Amino acid sequence: MSTSDIERLVDLTKDSRFCMLTTTDADGTLVSRPMARQEVDLSVDLWFIATRDSRKVEHVRANPTVGVTVSSETSWVSLAGKASVVDDVDKLRELWSTFAEAWIPEGPEDPNAILLKVDVESAEYWDNPGGRVATAISFVKSKITGQPYDGGDHAKIDDV
Repeated sequence: MSTSDIERLVDLTKDSRFCMLTTTDADGTLVSRPMARQEVDLSVDLWFIATRDSRKVEHVRANPTVGVTVSSETSWVSLAGKASVVDDVDKLRELWSTFAEAWIPEGPEDPNAILLKVDVESAEYWDNPGGRVATAISFVKSKITGQPYDGGDHAKIDDV
């Protein structure tokens, strides 16, 4: 993957604090839940604060393959990768925020606080750089010309 691909993914996701993390339950059922991202860096790795006794941590320990979806008003990004449970109080302190404290009031030293790190392996995105106005114009153009809707930029990126 090129540096420009990584920069594009970071650009499309940097303003989206919340995303959906999808794990697999013991019976194979996909389970998604909203999560707050803790940082955005140029490696496209994702960090989440969780509780050690949560179902998502149980899922990741049993099957580390996860999906993460991030969206904004003009873009949608689907990330796939491997998650790991990281027990690192120093990293927890570094990533800690008042938002995390709402879920884990005892702070990063709480023995139940833990990190999930997602190493992204592939990504796919859909981006409509012109926003809602460009989308509306494309829909109207499609209706008038009979040509399929041109939904903007789309790419699949492997080997992130």
